[in-house]
Amino acid sequence: MTTADHFVYVLRCEDDTLYTGYTTDVERRVDEHNDGEGAKYTRGRTPVELVHVEEFDSQSAAMSREYEIKQFSRSRKESLVEE
Repeated sequence: MTTADHFVYVLRCEDDTLYTGYTTDVERRVDEHNDGEGAKYTRGRTPVELVHVEEFDSQSAAMSREYEIKQFSRSRKESLVEE
């Protein structure tokens, strides 16, 4: 059995915006965002809350999905988070 080691995640920032990213370690990455060491976008928007995660077997599949989610409208992202 293969374990997924590539993840796409969505964070809700303190200003209620949503940030989508890719990582191989979700917990570490969320901590980095909250410590101000994550993406430039999330700096100044902390604390962030992990609201959605998807697992993938390959980096290419995960990054394709990350791109897809980033193209979503705000309302479609909210629907994804609520699922």
